[in-house]
Amino acid sequence: MAAKEAAAKTATRGRNQLAGILLAFGAIFLFCLMDLQAKYLGQTMPVAQIVWARNSTLFVIMMVMFWPKRRFELVRTKHLGLQIIRSLLLLYCTIAFFLGIQYMPLADAVSISFLSPLLVTALSVPLLGEVVGRHRWSAVCVGFVGAIIIVRPGMGVMHWAAWLLVSVSFGYALYQITTRMIAGKDDAVKSLFFTAAIGAGLATLVVPFYWQNPAEPEHWLMLGSLGIIGGLGHYALIKSFEFAPVAVLAPLSYTSLPWNTLFGYWVFDDLPDLWTLGGAAILISTGIYILYREGIRGKA
Repeated sequence: MAAKEAAAKTATRGRNQLAGILLAFGAIFLFCLMDLQAKYLGQTMPVAQIVWARNSTLFVIMMVMFWPKRRFELVRTKHLGLQIIRSLLLLYCTIAFFLGIQYMPLADAVSISFLSPLLVTALSVPLLGEVVGRHRWSAVCVGFVGAIIIVRPGMGVMHWAAWLLVSVSFGYALYQITTRMIAGKDDAVKSLFFTAAIGAGLATLVVPFYWQNPAEPEHWLMLGSLGIIGGLGHYALIKSFEFAPVAVLAPLSYTSLPWNTLFGYWVFDDLPDLWTLGGAAILISTGIYILYREGIRGKA
């Protein structure tokens, strides 16, 4: 009897993890699709307008879905300062990433973004007081070598936008750390509402100075879909962590490289060179190793 119950629990856990994995894959695909649309729209309109569309549509979706039931509970928090800082960090990352991909292939841009998990490990020591052992510090150092291979400073190969995308990695690492600080204190929906509201509010103040009417009717549709795609991606990602642990889902983020490579080649005829692929391989390997070491540390 006990053996049957254990087998049933194992089967249920396996089904749950599969659901989490499929949701995470779906979220990553949606994020890549959003990046593709942002790069495509950026050829004919200002980045400020694209950022405004992405945040404003998401804010409207959040209001429709959650305001009727939760109302002012969505903005009640004892950590307002952290929520504002977190939202501003994500807004900066969105602006800088959408700007950077106008000058660089999608695959190159996403390869540089793989630096973020290493920066989270490094910055968690002074900001979160975490203890990082020599194994993870070694992985961080090797990962930085991979980032240098991609950017190639002093070789006159990469555009200045590469350094802008490096700053996005720093900003996103800080965003993840502030998210960790809030985790368990404010729920995911409340945090997502803050990021949407602050991003939409600030972008609305700026966008009138940059507004350009879309050149084609389908561009209106693409602008409107940015927030929908991003919102669905965030929701799927949040739900995925209800079914599977971080150690299972986190490495799946690296599947964004083949998607962005495919989209970049399909739409813009861009392909990453061997230097970029080599550096990305190093960053991915070190990122997965850090996750592995964190898993061992968690079990201990």
